[in-house]
Amino acid sequence: MRPTNYKIMINCRRFFVFVILPVLWLGTAGLTSFELLPSLSSGVIQTDTIQPVRAPHGMVVSASIHASTVGSDVLAAGGNAVDAAIATGFALAVTHPAAGNIGGGGFMVIRFPDGTTTAIDFREKAPMAAHPDMWLDDSGEYSRTMHHNSHMAVGVPGTVAGFWKAHRLYGSRDWKRLVSPAVELAGDGFNITERLAGGLRRLVEGRGAAYEGTVAYFSANGSPLNPGHRLVQSDLSRTLERIANKGRDGFYKGETARLLTAEMKREGGIITAEDLSLYRAKERTPMKGTYRGYEIISMPPPSSGGIALIEMLNILEGYDLRSMGHNSSDYISHLTEAMRRAYRDRARFVADPDFVDVPVHRLTSKAYAESLRSEIDPLKASISEPSDITEAYESKETTHYSVVDSDGMAVSVTYTLEYGYGSAITVPGAGFLLNNEMGDFNPGLGLTNADGLIGTVPNLARPEQRMLSSMTPSIVAKDGELVAVVGSPGGRAIINIVLQVILNFVEFEMNIQEAVNAARIHHQWLPDYVRIEEGGVTAATVTKLENQGYKISVRGEQGRANSIMIDPDNGDRLGAADLRNVDARAVGN
Repeated sequence: MRPTNYKIMINCRRFFVFVILPVLWLGTAGLTSFELLPSLSSGVIQTDTIQPVRAPHGMVVSASIHASTVGSDVLAAGGNAVDAAIATGFALAVTHPAAGNIGGGGFMVIRFPDGTTTAIDFREKAPMAAHPDMWLDDSGEYSRTMHHNSHMAVGVPGTVAGFWKAHRLYGSRDWKRLVSPAVELAGDGFNITERLAGGLRRLVEGRGAAYEGTVAYFSANGSPLNPGHRLVQSDLSRTLERIANKGRDGFYKGETARLLTAEMKREGGIITAEDLSLYRAKERTPMKGTYRGYEIISMPPPSSGGIALIEMLNILEGYDLRSMGHNSSDYISHLTEAMRRAYRDRARFVADPDFVDVPVHRLTSKAYAESLRSEIDPLKASISEPSDITEAYESKETTHYSVVDSDGMAVSVTYTLEYGYGSAITVPGAGFLLNNEMGDFNPGLGLTNADGLIGTVPNLARPEQRMLSSMTPSIVAKDGELVAVVGSPGGRAIINIVLQVILNFVEFEMNIQEAVNAARIHHQWLPDYVRIEEGGVTAATVTKLENQGYKISVRGEQGRANSIMIDPDNGDRLGAADLRNVDARAVGN
């Protein structure tokens, strides 16, 4: 039996999630997408907003129906989950330009049918000319513009190298066949949804207005594109074709590299041909922990996601969360205190392990969690002190997708450009947007203040260092069997979103669609307030939390947790696209 508070939560969100969103999904955006699929497979496409889509063999869940269909078609043709993840990722670079990319980077976590695991780190790197003081202007003052909104903010992209490495190690299909659907999508075009039209309008009327290439590619002679407009990206198609024909070298050498470095030279960027040629993705050992008999598999540093996720689960394992009730005041206060401590440790200790000795084993140990748990007063909020550490801004505009194949191989991928549409700089002649991931480095040594700057040593910019991330692509197993594939965008909130999706199906026995739909909370040490999704809790719950000393902000949405679960009874793949993005879909076969 589920706790009574779970039913209360569902009633609070019923009108928004089960009435308004279904109309939006199956009405405007959904029908537009269905009508204009490049090559619709015979698979099962998600239309139910309450139950997950069910398929017996394979499943792909992503932010775009086009990309999910491309990945599902790869599975149906005999490709494995890594093949489908690569094809899906390249398709998202065409159809979800806010975060899908070849100009950014990210992480991939893989679980093989025999239970073994690995991770591919394709996080961007700092160029060779980077240094800790690079965000200070001529007067010695910190420049947020240089740090986040300039050509200097662009890190060396890692996506193509990451997909190439994953394919060389674990792919089974011809590389060119995996990239070709994206080539065709870009060249033939696709009709944009209302959601994408709105994003592109904000891009070309906002930060992108400063860049001729961005306006040229994503507007109609300077005018915003309307829903239904057929977006043809010829230069991007040619770039993807070079990647299809030459693999990694199609991006990091030759014409694409020439076009990218030319843009850097024109506008004061510091990425060189040498930086591109030096870039390599890395295979890493995933983070692993346990929670009530479940195995948690997630991304290691330079992502902070796996460490923080396991630390929080270790703390929470000492409480009877189910008896508290989902999103009750007791439940939220205990989650908040676990979040507070994990995010504090994130800021203190975690960075690129090739440059910093990260105390992984201590932070993820059950004993350390017990010591943290002993500090928590269940009746009173702790206080986050700026003198301890402060948290810098991290963009919410990332994308996550999940893949499971017929053999049980699971792939969890989260990748990003940092801000929505990254730096807003589109490479002329190449057609792809560049990241602004250098903004995830700390602004400078000692520049720590209560407004959110953080000046600790581990995550300062250094040549070839990878910037710290919150991305948390994760896989859950139990007794040697695959249980779920989980992840989300959401900036600093990503780790907490993944945490809550896992708790929803482990503690409260929700199906994966319910677990994804349920209202979320977020606390990240500083600023010291609890953010709760609108409609997620009752007014009485907010009042009780405030009486305990918590500062509460009820607003907005958190993340897009496109996830997959395995039916333990028959092995069916259950795909759940996050209703917070009306363009997302699960497609199975």
